[in-house]
Amino acid sequence: MGSTLEKARDRILAHFEGAGDRVFKPREFQKMISEERGRWRLSPGLSLRRIVEFLEEEGRLRTIELESKSYRSQKRFVWGEPSPYQIALSLGKHPYLSHGTALFLHGLSEQIPKTLYVNDEQSPKPRAAGATLSQERLDFAFSGKQRESQYVFTWDDNRAVLLSGKNTGRLEAGSSEGPGGERLDVTKLERTLIDIVVRPVYAGGVLHVLDAYRTAKERASSNVLVATLKKLDYVYPYHQAIGFLMERAGYGREQFERLRRLGLEHEFYLQHGMKDPEYDSGWRLFFPKGL
Repeated sequence: MGSTLEKARDRILAHFEGAGDRVFKPREFQKMISEERGRWRLSPGLSLRRIVEFLEEEGRLRTIELESKSYRSQKRFVWGEPSPYQIALSLGKHPYLSHGTALFLHGLSEQIPKTLYVNDEQSPKPRAAGATLSQERLDFAFSGKQRESQYVFTWDDNRAVLLSGKNTGRLEAGSSEGPGGERLDVTKLERTLIDIVVRPVYAGGVLHVLDAYRTAKERASSNVLVATLKKLDYVYPYHQAIGFLMERAGYGREQFERLRRLGLEHEFYLQHGMKDPEYDSGWRLFFPKGL
């Protein structure tokens, strides 16, 4: 048929091939089509559904469903073959890849991630006035299993977990090149090393965390790590766990002593819910037996 779609075919396909985005939420896709209609010289009465059908027939558009057992599934329009990382990043408003996914992208793990972790920070929340950390409060917090996000989505053979992380203003998150050359927002090296201590369950457990610290030894800057940790301003003394891991991983004394100088006011835990742990008196830290 000699429709306006047929006549505009080359212009439309060229637009999608040249676009930086390959993954579109339904509203984003609809908005883009509305903005481009005039330039493509499409008839006003042409429905979005017909345009989608045309792009599926003539181009490389397809629709995928990000399914969830606990939350409403989400539809995405994708052009060509975007990477699973790009699709996972479409779950958040201002997202970036983190934890075990960032480990792999930084070359700190050889295991291709089966689960992709996407951090979409919460809105800023003031710390409760007068809140102080007591040993009793700390012991209770780490006595049980660490909570895990239930925002889990699957598509094809992929699985992504959306994390509602502490608001940091995207501290030490930047653009990096993915395995396929795609641009991805991901936590930088030192921020990643902090995040996996805070949530080791999202990095495959403390053994993987220790391995990552060993692998990063020649690349990580203790100055950047300490500065980033101070800006993150956690209530819990994660610096004790980080210093312990740095010492175990063979970092130079001058590197991990910077963490010790932040104070050792409380006994702390390397992970939640440990049974019969060992204790390092130098860091006042409980850690899993045999680590």
